Amino acid sequence: MKEWYKEDLAYIHDVGHSDYALKSAPGILKILAQNNIRDGLVVDLGCGSGLSALELTKAHYQVFGVDISESLISIARNRVPSAEFRVESLFKVDIPSCNAVISVGECLNYLFDDDNNYQILTQLLERIYNALAPGGVFVFDIAEPGQVIEGNRVKSFTEGKDWIVLVEKEEDQEKLVLSRRIVTLRRVGEYYRRDDELHYLGLYKAADITEKLSQVGFTVESMESYGDYKLPQAHVAFVAHKSM
Repeated sequence: MKEWYKEDLAYIHDVGHSDYALKSAPGILKILAQNNIRDGLVVDLGCGSGLSALELTKAHYQVFGVDISESLISIARNRVPSAEFRVESLFKVDIPSCNAVISVGECLNYLFDDDNNYQILTQLLERIYNALAPGGVFVFDIAEPGQVIEGNRVKSFTEGKDWIVLVEKEEDQEKLVLSRRIVTLRRVGEYYRRDDELHYLGLYKAADITEKLSQVGFTVESMESYGDYKLPQAHVAFVAHKSM
């Protein structure tokens, strides 16, 4: 298995890009409460550094988190020692019986698995449906096409007190794939250490995801925000309900 979100990018993602998880959490907790899910196990697919898991445990849920990054899971275990975490692909992990499943931050789009495609995604949706208790929900978001104008390369620069990250994004609208070239610089002692990662994301249309969820058996709602937190451009969130 290749290593993704290695030590430096994991650190930067945790300290510098926590808004998505933290600002989504109140809206997700509200969705769970509205569906009378006030306790029990929540499975967090693509749990990252445990930011969502911490908010869930504060609200008295049990949490099982899964992420492909050893470095992110290490941070999560230190942050939320009461939760269970596993280093594994979210597309391959055995999903235990639970009351809810969440996946925050376009995790289903990532093409870290060489065989990730619509068939593998559909199989995951089926396994989630089967793992959920009656009345359970699957709450998640995806990135749609339209992240970057085709033919353009978008570059961004972000810095913190001991790190710098540069990202170059490009979208292939024929293949529906977004590439992110990420260069990190993290201060170690007197010097900055460089690392590079290249991430690919498959981009999905909301209507196609809604259709697949419905075929599996879910009742589906889509939205552009988690509560008061509005998602970035060309992102859609879903609440997929399993009937009682």
